[in-house]
Amino acid sequence: MNTSKIDSITLGTRGSELALFQARHVAWVIQKKHVEVSVRIKTITTSGDKILDSPLAKIGDKGLFVKEIENELLSGEIDIGVHSCKDLPTEIPVGLAIAAYGRREDPRDAFIAGNSGLRNFADIPQGAKVGTSSLRRRSQLKALRPDLEVVDIRGNVDTRIRKIGELELDGTILAAAGIRRLEREDEASFFFTTEQMIPAVGQGVIAIEARDDEPLVSKLLGCFNDEDAAAAVMAERALMRELEGGCQVPIGAHAVVFDGDLIMNAYLGSLDGTDFIKDRIQGPPAEAAELGLRLAQRMYKAGGDRILAEVRAAGEEGAAAINHP
Repeated sequence: MNTSKIDSITLGTRGSELALFQARHVAWVIQKKHVEVSVRIKTITTSGDKILDSPLAKIGDKGLFVKEIENELLSGEIDIGVHSCKDLPTEIPVGLAIAAYGRREDPRDAFIAGNSGLRNFADIPQGAKVGTSSLRRRSQLKALRPDLEVVDIRGNVDTRIRKIGELELDGTILAAAGIRRLEREDEASFFFTTEQMIPAVGQGVIAIEARDDEPLVSKLLGCFNDEDAAAAVMAERALMRELEGGCQVPIGAHAVVFDGDLIMNAYLGSLDGTDFIKDRIQGPPAEAAELGLRLAQRMYKAGGDRILAEVRAAGEEGAAAINHP
């Protein structure tokens, strides 16, 4: 990378249809604001793209969809990494930093039921089978409807929608942001409210990672950064970091900046949804990380310690079963 000016920049991304859409969007924004900069997109296969036969929560690696991209960043093979923010672990490798957060797309979760004609949550039949690999969605779904059967499924948007028919499911749950970006929102039967199903940390936000010793890159990415989204995600990630959460723990957090205040709702629950805590905090956006920390500590003292201990014990048993079948 030229130390006086930037003529070109190489962007690293996963190769899924959604990831490539996000990468092209970032490239378009950069080139629109900096016409002198040439942007090249490099596709990188991550561990999460290779390991498709095990539930994410049982694999035990929080960097499944980012580690290989981060390695190429650190080695200088690429200049920036484009991620779905919800895939990023709370601990960023030494030498890297999140340089920009994009404007948040719809943060809600969408229920897709194929051709069944469902139009709201109450329409889902008693004892229905719903596919999801997310412990957060599983926990909140079971808390709302203990009668539902949750079936673990993984894959990209196409794969998960196809599995509705293949596995004779009544539906699946996907992030609204993803299906909107792929212009497939008309396939959604309905959308959960963010109070019904509290979203994943960073859901709907594109995060750009860069080396922390290249201020010119960070300055160039200022055209992409959205301050409200950055504050919201900082609060959400602070909460998850304090609770030591990730794909192995059913945690949801959703913050918005409204009328000068940051407001965040959060969820922490057991795997079966029978034990959960919901809480809310409000304060200045400038104190986003502190607000997330305070809410996490409050939830921990309110019984979160017990829930986390149970979830982690179950996770260790699952990981042991995979490693020693």
